[in-house]
Amino acid sequence: MIAVVGGGITGLATGFELDRIGADFVVLEARDRPGGVIRSDVVDGSVLDWGPQRARLTASLRRMIDALGLESEVVTAPADLDLYIYRAGRLRRLPFNVARFAFSDVVSLGAKLRALAEPFTTEARPDERVADFFTRKFGRELYETVIGPLYGGLYASDPRNMEVGLSLIHVLREFGIGRSLLLRLLGRGGAIQAPPACSFTGGMQVLPDALARSLGRRFRRRTPVRALTLGGGGWRVETDSGEVLEASDVVLTTPAPVTAGLLESIVPRTSSAIAQLRYNPLVVAHVRADTDLRGIGFKVSFAEEDMLLTGVTFNESLFAREKLYTAYMGGARNPQVTSMSHEELSVRVLDEFRRTTGFEGRLLSLQHERMPAWDLSWRGLRDLDVPPGLHIAGNWWSRPGLPGRLAEAASLVRKLGPEPVEVPPALVRG
Repeated sequence: MIAVVGGGITGLATGFELDRIGADFVVLEARDRPGGVIRSDVVDGSVLDWGPQRARLTASLRRMIDALGLESEVVTAPADLDLYIYRAGRLRRLPFNVARFAFSDVVSLGAKLRALAEPFTTEARPDERVADFFTRKFGRELYETVIGPLYGGLYASDPRNMEVGLSLIHVLREFGIGRSLLLRLLGRGGAIQAPPACSFTGGMQVLPDALARSLGRRFRRRTPVRALTLGGGGWRVETDSGEVLEASDVVLTTPAPVTAGLLESIVPRTSSAIAQLRYNPLVVAHVRADTDLRGIGFKVSFAEEDMLLTGVTFNESLFAREKLYTAYMGGARNPQVTSMSHEELSVRVLDEFRRTTGFEGRLLSLQHERMPAWDLSWRGLRDLDVPPGLHIAGNWWSRPGLPGRLAEAASLVRKLGPEPVEVPPALVRG
């Protein structure tokens, strides 16, 4: 039997893939709710997400949606929505097309001309900081206004404390980018094209809920794992209730602090390295506002140093969630949010929402979240000792984001068992 510890999206996707190959497995989740960082609910008539607001409808996600029978619940964003950058007192459109970018006011003419020198710069060095890499490739203004807020926003992190070899190099390789990002973009027609953004009518929580249902009794909620023991024939997995499960393999998809605790008595050095990983504080606030805004949302330029707000998602435009906007504050650049009161944060988010958009808002929800930083503390994960039969997965271990989680689950299961037998979706749903 294979024991998957953790019922977040990585653990559930691993169970989904194990089910496809007919493996004997169980997914153990400590809490009552599946999904991990994916969490949705209805507040005051609005569907709110506190984790990811959307996903990209990649081929792997589409396959999963079809198998789970969720086609009718998928909501896709309009294809013509723009992203904005808040800089120097107003929102500025950020085109995803090189030709349109040349005529935009998101950065100065000097910054655009500086970017043209990018093909003559050297390729990425694994040991350089992400901020230094993007600055020497495209110049300081373009980095601080566009690239830094976009890239750092993926992790609520500060690219000055991120290393290319730890957080960026795999993305460059995946997209076949060598010396020049600009030439690669021009070779693709000068436009950034990605699968459509999507969510579900009931929020992103719909996906983990459906995965948990599809696994039936093999998904066990309210089952925290207390200890792991490596024996002669495999692994002993002890739950908080005292139950002991015998497993040939164990897949840990739990957050880094939980994983470190489970490994402390087995591989102390590995446990210590994982325990040192930093998580960034992030405040997620949902705002109801009557506006004429239309777009994906906006990011705040790093030059706006007095602001706690890092960006806002326009849920109304994306998924027709009337008058709903999700605002983010904090991250590695503004860690003081952890010491501010709920009242202080509530006032600040509405003030900065008004400052950036020009519209008044009403607060629906404000909560603290934490995100893996993928910063220099990730250096400790190099050359770790992991015992045979133990597999580590999760958004802090390899590529974050929903597509990355699905890809890791599929890759891991290919190592654990034979090729899957294709089963008609109707049978999978049953």
